Amino acid sequence: MTRFPFLKQDFAASLVVFLVALPLCVGVAVASGVPAELGLVTGIVGGIVTGTLRGSSLQVSGPAAGLTVLVSEAVREFGLPVLGVIVLATGVLQLAMGALKLGRWFRAISVSVVEGMLAGIGLVLIAGQLYALVGAKAPASGLGKIAGLPGALLDALLSTRALASLALGAGTIAVLVLWKHMPRVMRTLPGPLAAVGVATLVAVILGLPVATVEVKGLLGSIQPPSPSAYGELADVGLLGTIVAFTLIASAESLFSAAAVDRLHDGPRTEYNKELMAQGTGNTVCGLLGALPMTAVIVRSAANVQAGARTKASRVLHGVWLLLFAALLPSALAYIPIPALAGVLVYSGAKLVPLRALVALWREHRGEALILLVTAVSIVAISMFEGVLIGLALAIVKTAWEASHVRLEVIDKGAGPVQAYLSGNATFLRLPKILESLEALPQDRPVELDLTGLHHLDHACRTALENWAERHSAAGTEPVRMTSGG
Repeated sequence: MTRFPFLKQDFAASLVVFLVALPLCVGVAVASGVPAELGLVTGIVGGIVTGTLRGSSLQVSGPAAGLTVLVSEAVREFGLPVLGVIVLATGVLQLAMGALKLGRWFRAISVSVVEGMLAGIGLVLIAGQLYALVGAKAPASGLGKIAGLPGALLDALLSTRALASLALGAGTIAVLVLWKHMPRVMRTLPGPLAAVGVATLVAVILGLPVATVEVKGLLGSIQPPSPSAYGELADVGLLGTIVAFTLIASAESLFSAAAVDRLHDGPRTEYNKELMAQGTGNTVCGLLGALPMTAVIVRSAANVQAGARTKASRVLHGVWLLLFAALLPSALAYIPIPALAGVLVYSGAKLVPLRALVALWREHRGEALILLVTAVSIVAISMFEGVLIGLALAIVKTAWEASHVRLEVIDKGAGPVQAYLSGNATFLRLPKILESLEALPQDRPVELDLTGLHHLDHACRTALENWAERHSAAGTEPVRMTSGG
């Protein structure tokens, strides 16, 4: 026991994480449009492969609700055989970024962009899974999903089968919402497992006419990419999807690591090594044709709260998932799909930071606007374009704020007008600077002091010189410009 001093705590925590991960692995796979077993494969790899590597010692990796929308879009556009190629390429890119020590730069991504990304994912996920709650097929686009919801719900009211499915899904969500108010003894069982378990028992006992998970068997579901699938890498659209997978999976994992670090007092995350650990896991998942993985905050928080002390807990959780997939795969066939949809609707709702948005709007409206625009763009256009729009807005906002410039004018009524420029004079603030200078009296000499400027870009310098020539041409004394250095 001296070699494994925390084995008891880690063993107990691994069981809790396994029970949390099981319904989520299956639910994410079904929602992504792939066999349920592939979600378990990714969970197994996240535990046994990524779990053994250095990076963040207590965060747990596996299939994430945050990638569901992107995966389902990729499967619909390129087909399931190509998914492995996308995930494999994502893993290789993550390994390269980790080797180049780019992991820390993901911490520089605007929090508003990441929260907007998660909010957009959450909204599309909720909209899509509401169709699964009533046993209907969801439209392809985010806007189509939202626009078609009223009609789908009205149709459900006219169908006994759809009503049974809706009731079971709504009951699952109710259990998840109320679970934190249950007695402590009951709460030893994770909420998602309890909700899906209750829904499964109700469906079996009452014989409800609802869709259940289709079981193919673990080995039957694993389909390594064929040589022809790699030929799809010549498709520009596929390359864009790979970049989106890499950006979103890496950002979500490293932001999750930062959040998990705040939950415990153990070793801090080594970001570049964590990025390489995620890359290794995704490379293996890609070779197996499975779902992409990220670090998942729900499982990671459950791991810490259950008393985990070392990485042994997450490795063991992968072992329990492997044993379940190998010994009890037929048990999946009893799980109702509306119950899994209910779990994902609940998970999607937690991705939408309503409280944070209200607080952000009061204190930093620019950041709140970036969050909103990113989320709306993801819903209205697509995941990749939405994230790019958010990043572009964040860069523009940062550049605008970095170009703070102050013009102070002192006019004593006689003699030259004194103007002092201080701060950072860039082309972004050029219109404001010129407008103020052109408002100075044309019949008075001007002394323009630039010694307070930290930075003066070429566009501003040229524009100031041109203004000085125009002002001097009006018949007054030439403008005197004093610059620093």
